[in-house]
Order: sequence, then C-alpha cells, then structure tokens
Amino acid sequence: MPPDSTEIAIIGGGVIGLATAMRLAAEGREVTLVEPNKPGSGASYGNAGTVADYAVIPVGTPAVLRNLPSLLFKRDSPLSIRRSALPALMPWLLRFAWQSLPQNAEKNAAAIATLLMDSLSGWRELASQIGANDLLRQNGCLYLYSSKQAFASASADIGLRTKYGIGQEFLTADEVAAIEPKLPPFEGGGVLFPHAVNLTDPGAMMERLAKAAAAAGVRFITARAERIARGDGQVHVTGEALDLLAKTVVIAAGAHSKMLAAQAGDHVALDTERGYHVEFDMQTPLLSRPVCPTARAFYLVPMANRLRVAGTVELGGLNAPPSPRRIELLERGARAIFPTLGKPDRTWLGFRPSVPNSVPVIRSSRGGSNIILAFGHGHLGLTLAPVTARMVSAIIGRRPNSLPVHS
Repeated sequence: MPPDSTEIAIIGGGVIGLATAMRLAAEGREVTLVEPNKPGSGASYGNAGTVADYAVIPVGTPAVLRNLPSLLFKRDSPLSIRRSALPALMPWLLRFAWQSLPQNAEKNAAAIATLLMDSLSGWRELASQIGANDLLRQNGCLYLYSSKQAFASASADIGLRTKYGIGQEFLTADEVAAIEPKLPPFEGGGVLFPHAVNLTDPGAMMERLAKAAAAAGVRFITARAERIARGDGQVHVTGEALDLLAKTVVIAAGAHSKMLAAQAGDHVALDTERGYHVEFDMQTPLLSRPVCPTARAFYLVPMANRLRVAGTVELGGLNAPPSPRRIELLERGARAIFPTLGKPDRTWLGFRPSVPNSVPVIRSSRGGSNIILAFGHGHLGLTLAPVTARMVSAIIGRRPNSLPVHS
C-alpha cells in the first residue's frame, strides 16, 4: 500500500501543534496532525492555565546559578533533580549554568520579552476564532512576597520586567487582603500583573481548539511518529501504523521532540521538566485570580469548580514514575495557605520541554525548510501557542517574520 500524503504534517497534538494546525488550515493549507494520545491531554491540559505575558525572566538567572547546588539537591526545593538522572542531565545542566550568567540571562530575557509582546492579543484572537471567549478570564495575576525582605530581594526581577514594559502594580499586605480576602495575613507585599489572562479550564480549551481545527479541515491521525526522513523533495514520517509523506513537517512534539529533531539533523539541548499539579474540588472559589506565593514557586489557580495547585520543577526525564514527594510538597504548601483543604481530589504529572536558555526553538531545521522546529517552550507553551503558530505560518509561507527565529 502506498504511503498516505499531505501538504503539511504536524507532529504533536499539544497546544503548540493544535494552534499551528488551526492557523494553517484557516489559511487554506492541507494539514494532518499526528498525535498518539488525545489532543491537548498532556502539559497543555495540566498547566497553571495562565497566559503569562509578564514572564520575561528565564529559568536560568545569576540568582538561580548562585543557589543551584542547594536548589537541585535539597529535598523540598521548588527546583529538584532525580539523582538517578544526573549523569544523563549533566550536559544540559552545564549549558543551563552557562546561560544563567548575567550577560546570557539578559540576552535570553530580551528574546523572551519579544516573543511575549503579542501573546495576549494572540489568545484573544484565537479564543474568538474557536468560540472560547467564555474560557478566558482577565483578572490579573498576583505574586506574593511573604516578607518585606523577600519583596526587597525581588527588586532585580521587578526592574527587569519594568525594563520590558510589563505592567506591575505594587500592593501592600493590606491591599492584597482587600482583593483576595481569603488569603492568610502576611507581612510582605504583592505584585499584581493587571493585564494577565488565565484559562478557567485548560482541558476544555484544548477540546474546543481540537474541535475547531477538525472543523477547519485538519485531519487527525492517532499514531506515534517514530522516524522522519527527507527524500525526493518530501519528508517521510513513519511509525507503527503510520506511513505519511508530507511536503513540510512541523515538529511540535514538546518534550518528545529531541529524537525527531536529531533525525532532521538538529541536535538540540532539550530535556524534560516534570511538572505536577494537585486539584481540590469546590463550588465557591477561594481566589479570584491566579496567585503565586513566590517562596513556594507554585500557582494557586481558581478553575471551573476546583482549585488547581500547579508548579515546581523536577528534572528527571520521561520514564520515571511520579514522585510522591513532589505531590506531597504541593499538598503541604496549599494547606499552609488554606488549612481547611482536605486531600486532593486528583493529582497529575506532565512533561515540559525545556531548553537551557528558556528561549523556545522556533525555526527551520538546519537541513532544510521542509522540516520546521517548534518546541522547547518550557513554562510558556500555553502562553506562546498563538505566537508560535504565526511564526511557523510565516516560515512556511516564506514571509518576513516580525519576530526573530530562535535556536
């Protein structure tokens, strides 16, 4: 039987792949999306649901570099590593340390800020296009600093966000209590990002996006792409029960993209951040907006009929089972803020695609423009999905790109 064929094959059905498929189909392209699981069911479902246009600061900074050994090996650190994974992670960690040096971190922040500029407008446009405006809430996002010293220590981060034009309102503890009265008293202050948008249900948003993409003509193939190879002006995508020829392939498989990119001739320093969330069902939200207690490095997010507690970073690959300690860390942190919470109604582990400089890889493959890379978004996959879709569309259409491509 001859291979199936398509104009554009997108490998990966997370929010990056779905948004890209939606945009290309709306432009009249023939698009086939290849995904082994339910589209949008991975990190795109389990994230904190925040369109974080304020998140210009890369994971790697001089402050993180100074504290890296204790952060990585302290048992309850918000940034941890599975020790069994350390040998495999060493090349990535060395690059991460290099990218955390002052000059590199500043350059990376500038690149991230450029990408984030149109993220909110991109989401408003996409939500309107797919009939999902009801799933967007613009009520801002709040960072909490537990003491005056902690607030003062954040001055460098605040200054960097100011440099890139991020709207910030500085609140006293009393002003925080006025807008979020159910939070416990504390002595520090808060930073409100008033323009931030969050999704009331990321899973529902992914379902609507997949449904709209299918209605726009995107064909979905439930299979895992295991091999890609160029030949005769096309790209051959194969795997178990998969045999597909495409004029152009977009690799948007998130944390699973590294092997496919290598087959295309691009050896990208991509590794996996294992992200967790726990959820508590409730009819009445405890909060009116996402709140990040910065000392704990997680988000408390009011979602449809539940509170999601999402965050922390665990480096440890794709294959290890969930860590009970990381889940317990989120539970304990949530109850430190809201003591009446019981046991979580559900827990979750997903995989973020992470590159050492926190700048996603959005460009043509070095071996030719018939394979395009669109992965490595780390904590910003949800935020940057519409922006990434626009950039991929410009590359395929050979149009000038208003945003720089990154590697």
